[in-house]
Amino acid sequence: MFLQSQKLWTMLLILAIWSPISHSLHFDLHSGRTKCIAEDIKSNSMTVGKYNIDNPHEGQALPQTHKISVKVTSNSGNNYHHAEQVDSGQFAFSAVEAGDYMACFTAVDHKPEVSLSIDFEWKTGVQSKSWANVAKKSQVEVMEFEVKSLLDTVNSIHEEMYYLRDRYFSFSIVWYYEDIVYMT
Repeated sequence: MFLQSQKLWTMLLILAIWSPISHSLHFDLHSGRTKCIAEDIKSNSMTVGKYNIDNPHEGQALPQTHKISVKVTSNSGNNYHHAEQVDSGQFAFSAVEAGDYMACFTAVDHKPEVSLSIDFEWKTGVQSKSWANVAKKSQVEVMEFEVKSLLDTVNSIHEEMYYLRDRYFSFSIVWYYEDIVYMT
């Protein structure tokens, strides 16, 4: 009995290690309906999300009936992302307040009813740090200012080091000559 349970746990462990980790959510949304997904986010955490409608007809353009509206809001009602009549998109923001944030997807009303398959990926905190895809112009300008400030500081330190080195060598030469004069 013990041996069988040990084999079971070993198999479960192997399956857990080999199983792929899910990083996104896939759901169906019927036309005219809304689905909301909530995420608890800490204050000052970076958040990145992207969504798209799966194309039911590979190789062809999405039909006009396959459009959604997306809205991301905080618990207090602040709007962080809003897109109308889109088939894909992305959002990124730093959470100002801690709490639940809601991403609501609404499908365009269409008769006959259509079912849309939506892929949605929402990352927060450390997972969201793909800066190359997220950077906004305002963030880049602030970062550019910080880098220039650091560069000025480094250049100042570098010049100070050269000055001190030159002074050291000039004093060491003087001390050398003073030692020679003192010895004679």
